[in-house]
Amino acid sequence: MARKGHTAEQIISIIRQVEVEQSKGKSVEEACREAQITPHTYYRWRKEYGGLKIDQAKRLKDLEKENNRLKRLVADITLDKQMLQEVAKGNF
Repeated sequence: MARKGHTAEQIISIIRQVEVEQSKGKSVEEACREAQITPHTYYRWRKEYGGLKIDQAKRLKDLEKENNRLKRLVADITLDKQMLQEVAKGNF
């Protein structure tokens, strides 16, 4: 099965849908089957998005993307610095 790549809004909606079905007396497995996800995915999503509102989830994803971008920049700058230090020492 191919990865669907759900958005934060979709994930929060699915979590709420499963919780509503559970409150009606269905098991987690049954509710997840109706939502077309696995129980493992539900628990993983609930751990990450459980208490978040939709706008908070969007902000979280934006911050994660920005953090990854900044980490790549720092890694590139560190590599450049190391190369320049090697050239300055004459060890190339």
